[in-house]
Amino acid sequence: MTSFAIYPFSFGNLRIGVADGLIVSIQKTNATEPGECTPLTERANAQLTEYLAGKRQKFDLPYRFHGTAFQEEVWHALEQIPYGTTRTCQEIATSIHRPKAVRAVGSAIGKNPLLIVVPCHRVLGANGRLTGYAGGLAMKKDLLKIEANS
Repeated sequence: MTSFAIYPFSFGNLRIGVADGLIVSIQKTNATEPGECTPLTERANAQLTEYLAGKRQKFDLPYRFHGTAFQEEVWHALEQIPYGTTRTCQEIATSIHRPKAVRAVGSAIGKNPLLIVVPCHRVLGANGRLTGYAGGLAMKKDLLKIEANS
C-alpha cells in the first residue's frame, strides 16, 4: 500500500509517495493536504531541502522504479548524469545503445516518477535549450541554476 506526504517548497508542493519502505514517487502537486509523514518522507524532505540550498549533491534514499523495462533503463541512465552537468536526449539514447530511440527516450524522461532525485532536469533539448519538465520550465531552470552555483 502506498502512502504519501506533501511538503512545501519555494517552487510549490512535492508529494512523496512511499510503499514497502521505499520511495516510489516524488512529484510536484497542487494538493495541500499533508498526507502521512513517516521517517522516510521526513528524510527525503530533509535531503531535498539540503539540495535546494546547494548543500547536497547526491541523494541517499531508498527508492524503487515502477515502469516498463525501457523506461527503467532510461531512468537508470539519468542517475548517471553528474551533478552540475547536462545531457541531451540524444546522448541518453546513445548511452543506452539505442541512438535512434530519441523520441522514446524523451517520453520516458517525461514519465520519471522521482523528480529531482533522479535528475531528469539535467536533460536539455538537442540545441541546448530548456525543454519540457514535469515541474515546469521555471523549476527546471532554478534546479540547473542551483547546480551551476554550487
